Amino acid sequence: MTARARTPKNQDELLEYPLSLRLGPVHARQRLGIEREYEAQAFGQGSSFHLENVTAAPGLISFCLKLAGLFRRGQANSRRLDTAHNRFVLPALPAAFEGFRILHLTDLHVDMDEANLQAVLKKIEPLEYDLCVLTGDYRKLTWGPVDGALDGMSRLRDAIRGEAYAVLGNHDSIRMVPGLEDMGYVLLMNEMLPIEHQGKKIYLAGVDDAHYYKVHNLHRAGDDIPIDGVSILLSHTPEIWREAAHAGYDVFLCGHTHGGQICLPGGIPVTLDSDCPRHLGRGYWRANGMQGYTSPGSGTSVVNVRLNCPPEVTIHTLTRGPQ
Repeated sequence: MTARARTPKNQDELLEYPLSLRLGPVHARQRLGIEREYEAQAFGQGSSFHLENVTAAPGLISFCLKLAGLFRRGQANSRRLDTAHNRFVLPALPAAFEGFRILHLTDLHVDMDEANLQAVLKKIEPLEYDLCVLTGDYRKLTWGPVDGALDGMSRLRDAIRGEAYAVLGNHDSIRMVPGLEDMGYVLLMNEMLPIEHQGKKIYLAGVDDAHYYKVHNLHRAGDDIPIDGVSILLSHTPEIWREAAHAGYDVFLCGHTHGGQICLPGGIPVTLDSDCPRHLGRGYWRANGMQGYTSPGSGTSVVNVRLNCPPEVTIHTLTRGPQ
């Protein structure tokens, strides 16, 4: 008797095989399985509470801000982006990379607010940089359709000049990977690629989301980096700072925290939604010999407002020493 081929039950089963070829079967099964479980629950996995998944949260927060007379100001703030400039001093940097510029975008949530996306496109248009990196959270919600986010990311890709390297965040579905790669984003899913410039190399690694999905693998991402090579790690969240420093990465670029998004006067965050020291919540920092930068991001989450915490796009300049 001839065995009958099993018909896939849903789109995820159709996607699992190509994702297994791209990411490895364990990574693909784990990410898809947790996403199915996550999307079926209102408050995240198990008993873990996530404000961003509470349906009433945006309305409640907006209502409170309107009562306080802060909503319109906060919304206007969210659409006024800064261009932040940061320097990483790396004595071992190959001379060919002196002055090399990296455009860093994160937490765009491109389907959250069209006016914010337009502001991002306008802000990056005149900037000069050698490559672009993106550190996750491209979708508004942590569950549901991905079409709106993919549309926004396509428009963003058209505005980015040259190569664009990206990792996923906790808002992003693994189902977005084929679409993003078709657009020309280079996804680093626990992977590393050498970046060549004028015949010399530095090494760019990226890990999958370490905040919620916990599918990051620093060893797989970094094992092939030469011991004397300058390395840059892309992670959505700063939460793996200690692991990354001990693994020997030179530079750590991340986002996730939004810098607090709604902060007290003086930029003091009420919450960072990240299991890390508060001084890692925004801007430049150092840890165990590794240099890091946590961008407050360009977009917003839950509600499209910012208070005492302006959004930004970031230009990192690599240098061998003070100029």
